[in-house]
Amino acid sequence: MQTFEESAQGWFWSIDAGGCVVYISENVAEMLGTTATKLVGERFSDIFVSEEDGSGRKNLPFLLTKRSAFDGVTLMPAGDKAEHFWVASGRPQFERSGEFVGFRGSAIDTTSQRRSSAHASRLSDYDALTELPNRRKMEEFLDKVLDGAEHHLRPCTVMLVDLDRFKQVNDTLGHPAGDVLLKQVAGRLVRIVGDKERVFRLGGDEFQVVLPSCADRKQIDALASDIIHGLSQPYSIGGSRCIIGASIGMAVCPEDGTSRAGLMRNADLALYASKSDGRGRSKFFSTDLLASAERKRALEEDLRDALVRNEIRLVYQPLVHCQSNRITGVEALMRWDHPNEGPISPSVFIPIAEEAGLVGRLGDWALRKACEDAARWPGNLRVAVNVSPSQFSDGTLPHTVVSALATSGLSADQLELEITEGVFLGDTAAAANMFATLKKIGVRLALDDFGTGYSSLGYLRSAPFDKIKIDQTFVREATLPGSRNSAIIAAIVALAEALGMDTTAEGIEYLDQLALIRRLGVSHVQGWVYSKALSCEDLVARLEDGKWAIEPNGPAMQRSSRQSMFRKAGVVHGNVYRSGTIRNLSRTGALIDGINEVPAQSLVIVDLGEGQLSFATVVRAESGHIGVRFDQQLVDDGSGTLCTRRRISAYSMATLELPKPGDPDRVLTSVKLEEDLTQLGRRLGLVPLALADGSDTASPPPVPATFRELSREYLESLAGDEGALAAAQEAMVQHFLPRFGQRVADGSGWKDVSRFIATLDAANSPGLRQEDIQHLRKQAARMWSLAVDMQLIGTDEAPEGSEHVFARRSQAYAPISTEECRQLLIASRSSPNRQLKFIMALLMLTGARTSEILNMRWSDINLEEATWHITLPNGSGRRRHRLTSAALIMLGDLPQLGDCPFVLPNLATRKPYQSLTKSWEVVKQRADLPHLELDDLRDCSFREEYWEEELAPILTTTGT
Repeated sequence: MQTFEESAQGWFWSIDAGGCVVYISENVAEMLGTTATKLVGERFSDIFVSEEDGSGRKNLPFLLTKRSAFDGVTLMPAGDKAEHFWVASGRPQFERSGEFVGFRGSAIDTTSQRRSSAHASRLSDYDALTELPNRRKMEEFLDKVLDGAEHHLRPCTVMLVDLDRFKQVNDTLGHPAGDVLLKQVAGRLVRIVGDKERVFRLGGDEFQVVLPSCADRKQIDALASDIIHGLSQPYSIGGSRCIIGASIGMAVCPEDGTSRAGLMRNADLALYASKSDGRGRSKFFSTDLLASAERKRALEEDLRDALVRNEIRLVYQPLVHCQSNRITGVEALMRWDHPNEGPISPSVFIPIAEEAGLVGRLGDWALRKACEDAARWPGNLRVAVNVSPSQFSDGTLPHTVVSALATSGLSADQLELEITEGVFLGDTAAAANMFATLKKIGVRLALDDFGTGYSSLGYLRSAPFDKIKIDQTFVREATLPGSRNSAIIAAIVALAEALGMDTTAEGIEYLDQLALIRRLGVSHVQGWVYSKALSCEDLVARLEDGKWAIEPNGPAMQRSSRQSMFRKAGVVHGNVYRSGTIRNLSRTGALIDGINEVPAQSLVIVDLGEGQLSFATVVRAESGHIGVRFDQQLVDDGSGTLCTRRRISAYSMATLELPKPGDPDRVLTSVKLEEDLTQLGRRLGLVPLALADGSDTASPPPVPATFRELSREYLESLAGDEGALAAAQEAMVQHFLPRFGQRVADGSGWKDVSRFIATLDAANSPGLRQEDIQHLRKQAARMWSLAVDMQLIGTDEAPEGSEHVFARRSQAYAPISTEECRQLLIASRSSPNRQLKFIMALLMLTGARTSEILNMRWSDINLEEATWHITLPNGSGRRRHRLTSAALIMLGDLPQLGDCPFVLPNLATRKPYQSLTKSWEVVKQRADLPHLELDDLRDCSFREEYWEEELAPILTTTGT
């Protein structure tokens, strides 16, 4: 017994008939922080309690009252937070007379086993790297939520979040840096969503958010937008600045499914669609996505048998010498004639083949078939065949080429293999060996789609290419005004000539394009201006007729591709809104019917519907219709539809009483007749291109229309101060955005904010501490300051009675005192960051934002005029800031670092600091002011003469 007790593996106990301790081992008494002597006489059930395990086992007092033996009862110290566990057994004791005299028993310590079990359980439920719940935990949680949704019709939303460009970080900085990045991403996600138990890491760079009882698509879309914006902000990893992005797919229960498998599948389809649309987007699931996925699956199944059923064929597009118009070769292009759906575009079935692993089989067939066909053609016409990266990396490619040439009898120099830049992303040594092997065979090599891949120009030094093919993306719109494509083409031609390579320009469709290509010295051309792709039979017929030369034929001039349509639109001219119908729409302009009394050269605002407004100039006006040229070109929305780059909120348009396209013509009462149309544009966040030059005298640049957009600019202005950024993000997500996110940040909107701030009080704001309330007041004041700086609202437009909240340097929170400024500057002297004390000083002296100080340039400062021209947070304009004499003296004393344009750069990189968080944390702890954020230094309370006498000398001394 003694050995058992001394080993601390367990202990013994004995109690009397009343349940009081008669004996207990000393080792357990020590665990309880007392002695065995003191425990004698205490009730056993007051010292220990039994664990409620849900098995129906009775509690300890009941077991002792029952006076029967028991085993396997888990005991814990009463009132303890489960720090110790024992499994106890007991036997009742009786006198010879049968009188009950108490219990005797023993207990075994199971604490370590319990902890190990709990740790293992946590490992099975939580991701070890990010400490987020893992896939298993997500499935358990989602099943529980959906069980309630199915029976009680409760909504639920699943959001799949996939990181964009994460692989690039792993490849360039290494996997340890990738792990650090994932931790930071997890932290940002939790801050944005607000609940750690609703954010899950599924694995790799994929996360999931589950929102129980949430089906408001507007609210969900806003949260997705916040996540994308938050995750796209720069990260600091080991001194390196990393920028990634995020794409999100969303499915809502019950509309998009009521089972976990269904919701996950549909969210995944939406995620795939958002990535296909260009990444950095969010998309809800729709039945169209499911239909598309099912069609894709069906096409994949059909494609597997297409070769056997002779549904795949090759066509050949001529490659023509630019000056002589003679055919020198052809490119083999694959076509699929589906038995039910007819011709399937290569842009549809080639990506399917790549994903399904069929592209190798199709590529081998195309290579053999092209050689077989070319061997029958008269003359020495070359045939070019595309080789995919997967084919190129396959070691059997040289054997396939040799076999195809031997079987067909085609000369090796008549075969040209077109290879894309993607082959250089893999093993470069293996690529070099493959190039050498192919050149030994004698085939020609062409670099396809040049300039559209991911590699550098370095591979051109060693890769033995005979030709560079200029991708049609450079040719497209090369002749349009303002295009830089011609300069890019000229550079490619010069590079190819220096390396002794031919050039081929793809996608030539217009005669003016052909003329430009000839002037730039491109050697060969491929495109519809000469010929569409021909079947083998048609090509042979032309060659046998001796038609080796082709005369170019096509439209004389290129215009932006136009879409014919009947789409309602609105035109604002003067103070009248007129409705019409768009007949033709391109990126650069539109033809609008039904518009009268708008003369040529007029400036108008065109309303394309759904918040898509743009300034435009009327280039021609005829009876009943006008032609307009947009100030800013439209963009493709990813589905082939043209749209404006940004949209105006419905709230903004309703505030100005703007009609919708198709409504009857109307005089706008919100616009005065004599008022310049640019004033209306400014209120909508639009500005004519001619005035948006960023100068101080220009009209204000486009500014955020809603508090949500303003909050994004505000968070970006906090770059460099991660502590302030995290606190501001929490305030935005928890308080401001849910209340004001979609409202316009104008006078009426700020009145609502003012009322909200005025009602903040710990008594009627449950869960808010006084410091939380002061923090919210501070955030509101700083957002107001930003709105004023961006000319979103005037300084004199503060809501009545709220001047104490929004007035600069007189917010309803305590500014930093003179003594606190002194403590901080003294603490900064010993910082390894030699620039930090000067950055802190300028924050105190100018009241500018941290990001503005970090990006301050000498060229923006005029010491003679005591002015500093600060770039607005959205980068589209500047504001003039008056510098105090103390700030001027300090700036005059700072050295200019050679050709470095920045006033206070990182001395190691000569670029602005990306983060000051670590050095600032040390300084504020030394100053015993741990609650301060770096951005708080903007609001200091000291007289300028005190600065010169007491604070400025601190900057010229060093710390210990």
